[in-house]
Amino acid sequence: QVQLVESGGGLVQPGGSLRLSCAASGSIFSRYVMGWYRQTPGKQREQVAAITSDGFTNYADSVKGRFFISRDNANNTVYLQMNSLKPEDTTVYYCNADGRVVDGPEADYWGQGTQVTVSS
Repeated sequence: QVQLVESGGGLVQPGGSLRLSCAASGSIFSRYVMGWYRQTPGKQREQVAAITSDGFTNYADSVKGRFFISRDNANNTVYLQMNSLKPEDTTVYYCNADGRVVDGPEADYWGQGTQVTVSS
């Protein structure tokens, strides 16, 4: 069973920065697409950023140029560097490990979520 553990959320002022981390258990990490999602109550979960096993990245338009995703395969960790934070970035952020292409439809894992609050 794959486990994902997020950390790094918290309260920050507008314009500030936070770095989220997601540590993955197991040997799947380097083969999976890793992503960060966020979900505001009453809205659909939104993909914020994703990174493939080869290091290709993709970002939501709302965070391009402000958020940066990276991965450390040696330490089974994915990061989300969030800069120039805005109040509208406030929500719960979730880490995702998507291995459905390599290991079938069951290989889709989520962390427990970490709260990010941007407020003065």
